[in-house]
Amino acid sequence: MIAGLAGHRLSRCVAQDSLTAPCVHPSYSRVPGSDGNMTAIIQEAAPAPMLQSPALPGLIRTNRDLRIDFFRGLSLWWIFTDHVPADVLGVFSIRNFALADATEVFVLLAGYAGGIAYGGTLRSQGWMSAGADVVRRAWTLYIAHIFLFVIFAAQVGMSATKLDRADFLDEIHLNVLGEAPYRALFEALTLHFQPAYLNILPLYVVLLLLFALALPLLYRPGLLAGLSLALYVAARLFSFNLPSWTGGGWFFNPFCWQLLFMMGAILSFAPGEVPRRLVPLFDWCAVLFVVFGVLMQWLVWPQVVSLAWLPAGLQHALFDVDKAGLHPFRLISILSLTWLVARLIPKGARWLTSWAANPFVLAGQHSLPVFCAGIFLAFLGRLASEANTGWAMQVAVNVSGAALLWAVGAVAAWYANKGRAKGRARAPEPELPP
Repeated sequence: MIAGLAGHRLSRCVAQDSLTAPCVHPSYSRVPGSDGNMTAIIQEAAPAPMLQSPALPGLIRTNRDLRIDFFRGLSLWWIFTDHVPADVLGVFSIRNFALADATEVFVLLAGYAGGIAYGGTLRSQGWMSAGADVVRRAWTLYIAHIFLFVIFAAQVGMSATKLDRADFLDEIHLNVLGEAPYRALFEALTLHFQPAYLNILPLYVVLLLLFALALPLLYRPGLLAGLSLALYVAARLFSFNLPSWTGGGWFFNPFCWQLLFMMGAILSFAPGEVPRRLVPLFDWCAVLFVVFGVLMQWLVWPQVVSLAWLPAGLQHALFDVDKAGLHPFRLISILSLTWLVARLIPKGARWLTSWAANPFVLAGQHSLPVFCAGIFLAFLGRLASEANTGWAMQVAVNVSGAALLWAVGAVAAWYANKGRAKGRARAPEPELPP
């Protein structure tokens, strides 16, 4: 499956930061086309087709694979609706139709973008320079996390005080700020204290630091994949994790989630090829597992009580699909979905430049500020929805949330374009929340 996904490489220009930088494919490979035939990619010569986006001229960078930006932006929207309880649009989230959710999408795409951006620096300037860029990005994400922690803690704390809702603090695990405020701040700075909603950015920070150490192994993708898989299996079997102040380890075990990140990096830096005769097999396997995920979500998991007669081992296999340790079902689910997306949606699909797709593409290209804004806005949406459960409030929360997230992306794009217009050189780094 990994080799097959690599054969359908999503794009080698996803992380290009310059509007004028050509997207070239530096290695010659033969990859299966959408019809299963083998299509040659010209070595070092063919720029990616320049799609035009008339709906948002000047804001969206088009010299890249817009599928990646679109699905990254769509995941940001899912994160917003998933964090607004009782949001009617939450039923359309990926988590209700697959055994994975937006977190898997972000981690896989983060690794893919990292393989492009930092892999290019690795080739041209060596491990030291590429590793320094990765560490710098990790530092940027750490600062963003601390900033978001302060804003979110103040938002939840003030809401709990004004509305007399101490349950907010218990639910989001911020009650320790009142019990031991100085210790809580220290533990937050060391990433040992991660309230609910604020555990994604710390995961990305650690994944990037692991990636900085693993960069030279991109030249030996088989070895990197083997070591990553071994670490994943060991972490699941022996339950080792990074420590947390509240006990139990990190919610997202980075020693497990690193496998998905490294897969993404390998797919972009060292893509393989899939034999044409195996393409139909991959197609059927992917479809069957997606159907399996839908059946699990809609038929099996809602029937926990009525299926209590099943053997204990089978119950464990069906119902204990944990997210913290990236259960194998979740891993296979996101890989199956990625394969089908690469097979069914061509890179130059015209709808990716339509007015309907533009807001998602724009958000995906500036996902870190949009992600941070989404966490803040989701809690505001929760407060509004709990104050008024009517349809008018549902519409207001979703429309205003979408508009504000798009506005954050537009402002970020304007500032990025302003910087480029002044000729400031910027390193091509993956713009992903964490």
